[in-house]
Amino acid sequence: MLKKILVANRGEIACRVIRACRELGIPAAAVYSEADRAALHVALADEAYFIGPPAPLESYLSIEKIIAAAKQAGADAIHPGYGFLSENAAFAEACLDAGFVFVGPTPQTLRLAGDKLGARRTMAAAGIPIIPGMSAGAAEARDVLAEADRLGYPVIVKAAGGGGGKGMRVVAAPRELEESLAAARREARGAFGDDTVYLEKYLARPRHVEFQIMADGHGQTVHLFERECSVQRRHQKIVEESPSPALDADLRARMGAAACAVARACSYTNAGTVEFLLDEEGRFYFLEVNARVQVEHPVTELVTGVDIVKTQIVIAAGGRLPFRQEDLSQRGHAIECRIYAEDPATGFLPSAGRILYLKEPRGPGVRLDGGIYSGWEVPVHYDPILAKLITWGATREEAGRRMEEALREYVILGIRTVIPFLREVIRHPAFASGDTNTGFVGDHFASWRGEVPEAVMEKALAAAAVDEVLGGGRAAVSASGEGAPAPSPWRTIGPWETGRTG
Repeated sequence: MLKKILVANRGEIACRVIRACRELGIPAAAVYSEADRAALHVALADEAYFIGPPAPLESYLSIEKIIAAAKQAGADAIHPGYGFLSENAAFAEACLDAGFVFVGPTPQTLRLAGDKLGARRTMAAAGIPIIPGMSAGAAEARDVLAEADRLGYPVIVKAAGGGGGKGMRVVAAPRELEESLAAARREARGAFGDDTVYLEKYLARPRHVEFQIMADGHGQTVHLFERECSVQRRHQKIVEESPSPALDADLRARMGAAACAVARACSYTNAGTVEFLLDEEGRFYFLEVNARVQVEHPVTELVTGVDIVKTQIVIAAGGRLPFRQEDLSQRGHAIECRIYAEDPATGFLPSAGRILYLKEPRGPGVRLDGGIYSGWEVPVHYDPILAKLITWGATREEAGRRMEEALREYVILGIRTVIPFLREVIRHPAFASGDTNTGFVGDHFASWRGEVPEAVMEKALAAAAVDEVLGGGRAAVSASGEGAPAPSPWRTIGPWETGRTG
C-alpha cells in the first residue's frame, strides 16, 4: 500500500480524499493557496504545504509547485481529485517522471479522453454509437456550413479540448453559424489554450446518463451502473441520481456493456465515467469520457456499497479490483444536490463572502460531503461548489422526501446559495415523476428568481433563535478534528444584511 498521498486539490473533494486516506491508514498531505490558508481541507490533513497566490495558474494549476510540495512532504503518490490538473496528461506524466504514483489513468489515456475528436474516432472504430458529426476540427467556414446542412439544424459547436460547457454554442439556423464558431473558438482558446472546434448534430432534450467505470492494472474492467444527470444549468449538472428512472434492465445492460467497451478501447485504468446522451426513442450515443473521479460519485457509492475513492487508491497501489461485475448490484435510490455559492436572484452569479452561520442537515439516509464551516471566507477565485448533499432511500420517492427535508434544514447565512432553488427543483412534479431531460431547468425555471425577502428574514431569525436556545456556542474545527467552543456568530459578527443571506 502507499505510504503517503499528496492531495492536489482543495474544497470538498480534497476533504473527501483525505478521509479516504484516513480510513486506509495512509497519511494525507494537503496543498493550499493564500486564499485557502484557513480552508477545511488544510485543517483535516496530516500536514499542509503552501503553493502560492490565490490565482489558480500560480497555485493549484502549477505542475511545478505541486510536484515540489509532494517532494517536500515525502509523499509517494498524488491524488488530483477533480478539476484543476486531474485530467491533465502533462501533469500525470510529470508525476510519473518524478517518481510519484498518479492516482488516475495513464497519461496516454488522459490524452485520448481529453481530445473529443480523437475519442470520437476511437469509439466509432470500436463500434460504439456516436452522435453524428465531424471527425476533424472545423476549418473553412464554407466547409462547416456544408457539414451543418448535411447534419440538419440545429447543430452544436463544441471545443475539441476541455469541458464544463465552455466553448459550446447551439446553432439553430445558417445565419448564426459563423458568429457562433468565432465565439466558441474565443472561449475555447481562453479556457483550454486550444481553439479547435467541431460540429455535432444537436439532440433536443435528451437525457444525460453516465456510467461509472473502474479498471485495474490486471485486465479487469467493470461498471458500477448509471447516474442520471439530466438536471443541468448552462451545461453544468446540479442534481444527479442513481438508478436512472429512464432505464430498464435491458437498456441498462446494453449501456453498461458499451461503457466497459469504451474503457477497454481507451486502455483505461482506475476510476472514470463514460457519458452518454439518451434520446426519446431510447437510442444512446457516446458523449465523452471523464477520466477522473466525478463530483457525483457519492450516489453510486450509496447504491452499490463501493467506496470509489478508496478503490482508486487500491488500484493505484497495484491492487486488483476487489469485486467482479456479477458481484455488483444496485440497492435503493440515491439523489445528490450540488450546493453552489451562487445567487439565483442575479442569474446565479457567484456569491463570495464570509459564512456567518452554518446548520447542516442530519438524519437517516443523509450524507454531506462538504468543505466549509461557520466563519470561513468563501473565496472568489475558484469554482463556487461548497458541498454535495446526498440522500438515500429504499425507493426514489423516499430518497426524494429525504432530500426535500434535508434541503429545508440546510442553512447557510452570510452568502447566497442555490439551496432555495434546489428545493423547488426537488418539489417540482416533473422531477418527482422522473420526467427530466437536459432542458428541464429552461423549461420549468427560466424565470425563477429566488426567495422573497420575507422568507430570507424568517430563516435568519429562526437561526438566531436556535443559536440563542443552544447557548451561543458552536464546535470549531481544529487540525486534530476535535471540537472546541467557539463564540456565537450572532455575538461576534455585528450587523447582518438580509440581502446577503442565502
